[in-house]
Amino acid sequence: MLEFLKRGQAVRDVRLMAARGVAEVPINEPLAILVLLTRDADADVRATATETLRQLPSEAVRAFLATGSVADEVRAYFDNASAVASAPQAGTAPTADAPMAEGHTATDDDPEIVSEDSKADRDSILQKLTRMSFSERLKAASKGTREVRSILIRDPSKMIAMAVLTSPKLTEPEVEAFARMGNVSEDVLRHIGSNRTWMKNYPVVVALVKNAKTPLGMSLNLMNRLNDRDLQGLSTDRNVPEPLRVAARKKIVSSVSR
Repeated sequence: MLEFLKRGQAVRDVRLMAARGVAEVPINEPLAILVLLTRDADADVRATATETLRQLPSEAVRAFLATGSVADEVRAYFDNASAVASAPQAGTAPTADAPMAEGHTATDDDPEIVSEDSKADRDSILQKLTRMSFSERLKAASKGTREVRSILIRDPSKMIAMAVLTSPKLTEPEVEAFARMGNVSEDVLRHIGSNRTWMKNYPVVVALVKNAKTPLGMSLNLMNRLNDRDLQGLSTDRNVPEPLRVAARKKIVSSVSR
């Protein structure tokens, strides 16, 4: 759809839908499309796209920009502080304990995107999320329930996953659960491992080290923080990469020989 818009082949109604973030677009295009539409010839489309970008959770934007795989025009847009008042500077390291930007403060009045009703099963929630637009899923990731976050952390869109990790409702037990998941993106695990607050939680450290999806360099570094029992278990764990098992065995031998 991005190329379709660049060629100027989309009618005004389609451009307005895309500017509101409610059009069906490929998972890697929503932000690029919104940024493109801030330069649209139609003033209403420009204003709508700019407002949609302004309302994005600022911490999620910051975390997404830090992943590195961001289109140059998207990074340039958010790098321009005058374009969106609340936009973070590109390259700023994301932290979960950083205060939320003005206008995105969580309150007790924040609506639950999906009810916590015990009668609603996971399939029902998944169906609701499937029907949501990108903007709606982004809002759900930031303000939804624990069950919603457990689903959206695996969303193919990095922006959605980053919104989960920067949600003001996120708890450390959830982070520990995410760190154990083998079906989340490496960016999720990298973000968890780069957060100083979460790395003070030993179970989170262990979960990251034992997760085969965690980048090897990060696992090797975190391995040095394991206690003897967990290090011993790691040395024989067939579910982790061989270099990590070997490094664990060498560390054990080195400790014994001292």
